[in-house]
Amino acid sequence: MNKSSLWTWIGVIVAVVIAWFVIELLFHVMFFVAKLAAVAVVAVIVYFVLHLLFSRGEE
Repeated sequence: MNKSSLWTWIGVIVAVVIAWFVIELLFHVMFFVAKLAAVAVVAVIVYFVLHLLFSRGEE
């Protein structure tokens, strides 16, 4: 195995490791954004339900 072939393999391994961490980070960010969106939707629904319940009591 010559020197350039060795560096090629090292480059491939480093590229795969970096790609692995980038994809892992991307999935964590996507999961956080999806979770945040779900919390926002549920909060809006709860707000409107509570608003309806308390506005009926005032009439």
